Amino acid sequence: MSILGQLSQDLLVMAKGRIFSALLMVFLVLAPHCKAFYLPGSYMHTYRQGEEIWAKVNSLTSIETELPFSYYSLPYCHPQGGIKKSAENLGELLMGDQIDNSPYRFRVNVNESLYLCTTNPLDEADVKLLKQRSRDLYQVNMILDNLPVRRFTEQNGVTIQWTGYPVGYTPEGSNEVYIINHLKFKVLVHRYEGGKVKVVGTGEGMEVISETETDAKSGYEIVGFEVVPCSVKRDLEAMSKLKMYEKVDPTSCPVEMEKSQLIREKEQITFTYEVEFVNSDIRWPSRWDAYLKMEGAKIHWFSIMNSLMVILFLAGIVFVIFLRTVRRDLTRYEELDKEAQAQMNEELSGWKLVVGDVFREPTSSKLLCVMIGDGVQILGMAIVTIFFAAFGFMSPASRGMLLTGMIFLYMLLGIVAGYAAVRLWRTLKGTSEGWRSVSWSTACFFPGIVFVVLTVLNFMLWSRNSTGALPISLFFTLLSLWFCISVPLTLLGGFFGTRAEPIEFPVRTNQIPREIPAKNYSWLLVLGAGTLPFGTLFIELFFILSSIWLGRFYYVFGFLLVVLLLLVVVCAEVSVVLTYMHLCAEDWRWWWKAFFASGAVALYVFLYSINYLVFDLRSLSGPVSATLYIGYAFVVSLAIMLATGTVGFLTSFSFVHYLFSSVKID
Repeated sequence: MSILGQLSQDLLVMAKGRIFSALLMVFLVLAPHCKAFYLPGSYMHTYRQGEEIWAKVNSLTSIETELPFSYYSLPYCHPQGGIKKSAENLGELLMGDQIDNSPYRFRVNVNESLYLCTTNPLDEADVKLLKQRSRDLYQVNMILDNLPVRRFTEQNGVTIQWTGYPVGYTPEGSNEVYIINHLKFKVLVHRYEGGKVKVVGTGEGMEVISETETDAKSGYEIVGFEVVPCSVKRDLEAMSKLKMYEKVDPTSCPVEMEKSQLIREKEQITFTYEVEFVNSDIRWPSRWDAYLKMEGAKIHWFSIMNSLMVILFLAGIVFVIFLRTVRRDLTRYEELDKEAQAQMNEELSGWKLVVGDVFREPTSSKLLCVMIGDGVQILGMAIVTIFFAAFGFMSPASRGMLLTGMIFLYMLLGIVAGYAAVRLWRTLKGTSEGWRSVSWSTACFFPGIVFVVLTVLNFMLWSRNSTGALPISLFFTLLSLWFCISVPLTLLGGFFGTRAEPIEFPVRTNQIPREIPAKNYSWLLVLGAGTLPFGTLFIELFFILSSIWLGRFYYVFGFLLVVLLLLVVVCAEVSVVLTYMHLCAEDWRWWWKAFFASGAVALYVFLYSINYLVFDLRSLSGPVSATLYIGYAFVVSLAIMLATGTVGFLTSFSFVHYLFSSVKID
């Protein structure tokens, strides 16, 4: 401590003296030679006039089926050098992304209209597949400089933004299907000029003035990527004479139906595109704003205010329990002499009657320890992930980063899960015997259930040849991460748990259990208590489900972090109130009820997910899509139950321990 104190004094001296000014001068002189990055996003890239940029294509996606397919599963033009897959992280693979190169070439600030290719005559299989993908509302997802392409449509006088463009379309009043074979791209660019930092001395202190000037590194930043898709029937005789990237006449979109390209057998389809570069005032750090534009901010604030009202209501109840009931009883008890205390012990009622049974080991104590360990792990992962996402460390520009970060955080927190589970086991049993079994069960309980569910769903995706199916290599990668990182860390945490002191109970447990009065509404009360935590969550849950299943961006992690913290507080309060009510009813079996009092919110989350499937995802078609949805909803609900149940149990345990540590009953 003396070293730290001396170091802090030295830093203060430096801050006040010339040394600090000299260090600042050196930093500012070297600053122009340093590279930096902004949050959220990725590294800035500038392009020279006429420099070639190649667009990439992601998997075809649909809100009708939720089954992604490869872009080149349809008869589209191939790049001249062949199809090359981009490197993908773990999160992208798990989300079903398959990013490939494409033949679409752009030359910076060069407006042009180009020919790509003409397909071979379509056979019956091609026609059937194209029509099916068009009727299932599949979208082509294209990427340029890490920006997904956007398009705009008018519905009831309102402009709606979409990412991607459709494979094809069927006009109203027609049974014919037309393919999108001509794309009008608009690329927004911002002129970037290199900058330098100029330091100006002003006597005692310094002033930093930032100037911009053109240098060798100046160029153009891509800050927007838009498309207008249309269907155009071309003159095959004229097109057959062209080679890839030769110029064609520009086309106005949309065109009349008789001039559009039908999907039918023996038909040859010509693909063309136009590019227009437009100067924009949008700067690089703001280029994702158009995608992440937050809608319904008032609804988010309403959700938070609603949660705060629930918290204040429950806090009032907890306040009454602690300060008016419990403290009043304890104060009156402590003021009595020994004879009066002995007489009062014979007249005890309510929670004081279960003093000899309140810490009796619960049924299925091993399962309880395992679920608490997994709950601590999931809760820690959720809080850390959302915290970093709220501060921009997991930008949508880095695809799959959020899911990848969650997986690695979950594995690293295995050491905390093992410690929590084994220490609770030691507390209940009074010995470390069997801690290895508890640690192994903690490491395999939740991941094992998730692995079984994902394996079943994966076989269904394999049967449909979807890119959402995990390859065998990824299965082995996940198993390796599980058994080579997560399991050893959980066992290590369990070992540390055996070395930690068990929590001492403040009162002794009787040998003979006390009879519990018959209560028929006990578990109904526990299940009903889950509605209060759900009330803090359900509005944000709607936005999350919409982002996952309707292909929208979700990036209001600041709101989500606040809602998560409010959810934790509500779960803690609900569990304390329910535990106290059960103890007052002379029911000493509070362990599992404390867990499910707050964990029951998962039941309502699952039921709400089914409601969302029935009423908001009515376009979702097919038993495979519905099974996928229900499978993922089950996994998420299980994780929520473990996390919220753990919050409720740990809070109730602390409450009961504090309550009975104040009682002087032998």
